Amino acid sequence: MLRFIGRRLLQMIPILLVVAVIIFTLMELVPGDPVRIMLGDFATEAQVEEERERLGLNRPFLERFWEFIKGAVQLDFGVSYITKTSVSDELIERFPRTLKLALLSICVSALFGIPIGILCAIKANKLPDRIALVLTLLCNSMPSFWLALLLVLLFSVNLNWLPSGGIGGAQYYVLPVISSSIGSIAGIARQTRASMLEVIRADYITTAKSKGLSQKAVILKHALGNALIPIITVIGGQFSFLMGGTTIVESVYSFPGLGLYIISGINNRDYPIVRGGVLYIAFTFSFIMLLIDIIYAFVDPRIRSQYSGKKKKKSKEAEAAA
Repeated sequence: MLRFIGRRLLQMIPILLVVAVIIFTLMELVPGDPVRIMLGDFATEAQVEEERERLGLNRPFLERFWEFIKGAVQLDFGVSYITKTSVSDELIERFPRTLKLALLSICVSALFGIPIGILCAIKANKLPDRIALVLTLLCNSMPSFWLALLLVLLFSVNLNWLPSGGIGGAQYYVLPVISSSIGSIAGIARQTRASMLEVIRADYITTAKSKGLSQKAVILKHALGNALIPIITVIGGQFSFLMGGTTIVESVYSFPGLGLYIISGINNRDYPIVRGGVLYIAFTFSFIMLLIDIIYAFVDPRIRSQYSGKKKKKSKEAEAAA
């Protein structure tokens, strides 16, 4: 297992390097001059050139890219052009907020999505199943920003129950979590339904039912455990998406997380913010994928034996005996 984890950590290096190349190149191709945005339309050409010289934007592309890579290795993403603050410090401050929002959202999604999927599988092609499928389709099709605005109008403007934005106590997370988790609930429910339907039709489930086990015992002890692998995959993918895909929700609620920070960097052509934020999200995504593979090993003994090398050992013993 440790060898597998080590290999996966090493595989992150080329992935992050490719992401760094792509985001650095894209920011160079994006229209707009960050110096002009900083100084305004009334700045003279001399002032613009002086500021460009100070920021190093007039140096060759490869030289600036190499400086960016050296800084990224040391977790130093430079200084914001606009706020003059350290990008690394801002990312460290904002990352826990986005992580907390994503964790709460995925927990809510799994808490509701898995039971709904199990119910749909048990009641397959019946009225509850059809109603749930229609609702999940609607939730998947619903734009998150539109839902976020509706929630603000209802709970903040009309009812005045919850704050419309900002950061503070637990009440500030309620609306962002609901907006972020609706689509994930639908995705997890549909995957759980599909996985459970495959398992429920298996022979060992029929055998368990013939032994007189209750439906609850058959579903929870036999079916659900064998259907977990694809469900975990979807949950991990949704969690990774939430870590990088809450930008719109954070913008609507003025939630000071990574998403809002990156959006402000894009609008202001603040290259250090965008580069550092995207690399942060890329590393988080890669790390989540590693955690999912490790969870696979705990859920499925067959995968755990592959990681531990027991299968190879047994095959060698069999060859020696032959």
